[in-house]
Amino acid sequence: MAQNIFKGLGIALVTPFTQEGEVDYTALSRLVDYQLANGADFLCILATTGETPTLTAEEKAKIKQMVIEKAGDKVPVLMGCGGNNTADVVRELKEADFAGIDGILSVCPYYNKPSQEGLYQHFKAIATASPLPVVLYNVPGRTGVNLKAETTVRLAKDCPNIVAIKEASGSLEQVDEIIKNKPDSFDVISGDDALTFPMIACGAAGVISVIGNALPKEFSRMIRLEMKGEIDAARKIHHRFTDLFNLLFVDGNPAGVKAMLHEMGMIENVLRLPLVPTRLTTMQRISDCLKFRL
Repeated sequence: MAQNIFKGLGIALVTPFTQEGEVDYTALSRLVDYQLANGADFLCILATTGETPTLTAEEKAKIKQMVIEKAGDKVPVLMGCGGNNTADVVRELKEADFAGIDGILSVCPYYNKPSQEGLYQHFKAIATASPLPVVLYNVPGRTGVNLKAETTVRLAKDCPNIVAIKEASGSLEQVDEIIKNKPDSFDVISGDDALTFPMIACGAAGVISVIGNALPKEFSRMIRLEMKGEIDAARKIHHRFTDLFNLLFVDGNPAGVKAMLHEMGMIENVLRLPLVPTRLTTMQRISDCLKFRL
């Protein structure tokens, strides 16, 4: 039975771009160093926040190699590998080079809107094909379909190498239902920064965080305090984050966190179409919030 090693603060790593729109590997290297020095427990690469659909195969390979070389011997690395064509995902899992990667994050099939049985069969096929532990990723706001609690629990019980779910349904009731019925070897990981505090209170094992790109030390401290039972101290940090949570996502992800990282002098504020930077009004509010660092 595989065990989940993706616990605590995971970073949904952004992909920095130069002003010309090329991948900024220098900024990426600096960002990884910053995460490692400030409490990140694992890194999640080539997923939603990394603008992966806009990256070429060559860019993805280079990003993967750079992160493995800089961080692979220090923290676990989770890599996005999913899609809405089950056969293609299975083929990639069988043929791709996963050396240095510790697990696969696989998103619910998007656009097709499969039934719960379709979702079950999709992920069962992925689990069978994967050479690595699998973390499911449920994000109905992006995929158009919700992986229900009973389907998640069924997968957790039937597929030994499905070790966790990144749960971003926004429903604490659904999170609670999974945690109540899951096997001991299976974990729930928050996929929503704003709900991380209550999700950990319900029994979640950590978060794959967007805001952690910019403020890993502060967010990591909140998680560690809460997991040690120091709830009041953790809650105070959670409440100090509230305004930033809202600002990060008002113009979409990763526009908000890229604006924040730019304001901190770490990356250029550049995204690839169809994504665009935050509005100036949002940028100003982010700047104002950062003046009162946590």
